[in-house]
Amino acid sequence: MAAEIIPIPRAALHEQVAHRLRQMLVENRIQPGAKLNERELSEILNVSRTPLREAIKMLAAEGLVELLPNRGAIAVELTEADVLNTFEVMAGLEAQSGELAAERITDAELSEIKAMHFEMMAAYTRRDLPNYYRLNSAIHSAINAAAKNPVLTSTYTQVNARLQALRFRSNQDEEKWKSAVKEHELMVEALQTRDGAAMRAVLLRHLTSKRDVVVQQLRTINAANNQSSAKA
Repeated sequence: MAAEIIPIPRAALHEQVAHRLRQMLVENRIQPGAKLNERELSEILNVSRTPLREAIKMLAAEGLVELLPNRGAIAVELTEADVLNTFEVMAGLEAQSGELAAERITDAELSEIKAMHFEMMAAYTRRDLPNYYRLNSAIHSAINAAAKNPVLTSTYTQVNARLQALRFRSNQDEEKWKSAVKEHELMVEALQTRDGAAMRAVLLRHLTSKRDVVVQQLRTINAANNQSSAKA
């Protein structure tokens, strides 16, 4: 008997393409400020240009790419002010999510977060940054979901999209990565003890550390670019 072919709905296809493009942006395979070449991306992702364009529009709505009239799209390059303003909002959202999650989390949700934390620690031991970040992001999303506030989740998702690539790169500093892991251990402890205040405090500290690393990286990049321009 021939296998039944199940077509992928159009909506599902462009959402899958958006997910893969998002990963490329987060992992810096598409550099900030780079033009999104539709022909190359269609070949890499093995899709036609129609779902690709729909996916790019989704990412533009998230603030990850910028659509330019008659010039296609480019990966957004955040300024230092953009980073500071966005992290300021994100820190508040993360802290609120953590505090509510500590109060409302179920045993099943806690078990799932602990399992992901265990996998994340294994990725950290291997220095497998892509898988570490994937699990790290899933843990933060699970904490937000455990807060059980759909308005908070909607806002969190929108703001977090702008910071994903920067949060990924912030773990490329070994000492800062080690500190981030320790903070994640404290998050699990706070969730286990249902300590909302402790959860709020560790998440605020976690996001502040991320912000400081990202700002320093931006300043280093800008200084290097300025030196190159001066030599030219």
